[in-house]
Amino acid sequence: QVQLVESGGGLVRVGGSQRLSCAASGTISSITAMGWFRRASGQQRSLVALITSAGHTNYLDSVKGRFIISRDNAKNTVFLQMNSLKPEDTAVYYCYGLVRVSGTSRDSDYWGQGTQVTVSS
Repeated sequence: QVQLVESGGGLVRVGGSQRLSCAASGTISSITAMGWFRRASGQQRSLVALITSAGHTNYLDSVKGRFIISRDNAKNTVFLQMNSLKPEDTAVYYCYGLVRVSGTSRDSDYWGQGTQVTVSS
């Protein structure tokens, strides 16, 4: 019913920048929030950044001041601009959407397939 498709990711040098994009498609009535989680090797998946339809944002403490989340509500797309990247940012990044499917009365969680970001020194 709903698909989240990520783009971006790959290999980047320490101190470099990278931009992730995620587009939601399907039978969508509304999207309450979109965001990014990440899972480093051997660790649990954790929230990186979240943005609501009203534009309120929330960030993981370790990325504040370096990452910027933004959203194009008209295109159901979320972006994550990652600057001053560090080796500890290396992880698989997953797009997340809290989505109201058309014809339903509750929001549901949807996930992208994940994209690898590797920060090398």
